[in-house]
Amino acid sequence: MISRYLTQKLIQNLNGGNVTALFGARRTGKTVIMEMINKSLSEKKVLILNGEDYDVANVLSSHRTETLGNLVSGYDFLFIDEAQGIPDIGQNLKLLIDTHPKLSVFVTGSASFDLKGQIGEPLTGRSRFFTLYPLALNEITHGFMDAFQKLPTILIYGSYPQVVMEQNVKEKRHILENIRNGYLLKDILQMENIKDSLFVMNLLRLLAFQIGNDVSFNELARNLKTTVKTIQRYLEILEKAYIIFRLHGFSRNLRKEISKSPRFYFWDNGIRNIIISNFNSIEMRDDTGKLWENLCVSERLKKQVYRESFSKFYFWRTYDQQKIDLIEENDNGLEAFEFKWGNKVVKAPKAFRDNYPEANFKTINRDNFFQFLNI
Repeated sequence: MISRYLTQKLIQNLNGGNVTALFGARRTGKTVIMEMINKSLSEKKVLILNGEDYDVANVLSSHRTETLGNLVSGYDFLFIDEAQGIPDIGQNLKLLIDTHPKLSVFVTGSASFDLKGQIGEPLTGRSRFFTLYPLALNEITHGFMDAFQKLPTILIYGSYPQVVMEQNVKEKRHILENIRNGYLLKDILQMENIKDSLFVMNLLRLLAFQIGNDVSFNELARNLKTTVKTIQRYLEILEKAYIIFRLHGFSRNLRKEISKSPRFYFWDNGIRNIIISNFNSIEMRDDTGKLWENLCVSERLKKQVYRESFSKFYFWRTYDQQKIDLIEENDNGLEAFEFKWGNKVVKAPKAFRDNYPEANFKTINRDNFFQFLNI
């Protein structure tokens, strides 16, 4: 079993009268965490249900106090896996908590959908949300040397738990194919009754080739023969399904700074590579720099989310092509990072140094990545 950073935080948050919700893409380990937490509560009575079971969904959407009360009678905890498909789940959980104030509820959702809003609004002050991503670096490595040696594999195959635990590289690829076709697409197509899986995959392929580049909605729309509005809608859905995320350009209104076009990254390198069907080794690729940037940005965001540091993240670029891969704005000010797969160390662009002299700038490469990424 792989120890997950969030497990103890989730256990500490399981208090009577509260709902704890864990979101994240399918196959990232939410069900395994739920099982581990259940084992840790050996002296308590825990009812575990699956929200994708029709009968379970029917009862948990009943709005009937007596029915809900009979369901949880005699239990200290109610665990609901894959709760996103249960109608009016938030209102029904509120009824449960109102009538059973000692009951602690733990739910998972395989994509954010509207589940966060459904739970959060009725249970304001009595709910807390967590997000689980593919395995973070320190969840699968032990110290700098181990991480250093595993980097090439992580860059290519990513860090979904099943993929990490599989030693055979061909099987890793098969697992990623199953995740792509059987789980990720399932969630995407369920959202807003989307039917066109080919369109989704074509959009993801275009994004996969544009890591580290500004993305034009107009250009995507032209390439896919659709409207900008449709592109923006699908991008939002892909973000809700925890497949991609976006960074906006950092600007304090200096004339040369570009801030309108976002950049998109994948939460997992393996998913990015299965989308373009490229599992060549690092030595045979021309996109290693993109893979390194995607890994560094996604791992840094995981780190700050898990630490609850509330940083804001951007990229920085000017019209005359000066750029910085990642800007992190936090309580300590500005930190700027450039990502290089080799040992090259670069200086901050002159325009950035002149306009943000207080900012710290650092090149992140294989010599110094561990502290930067380790939670």
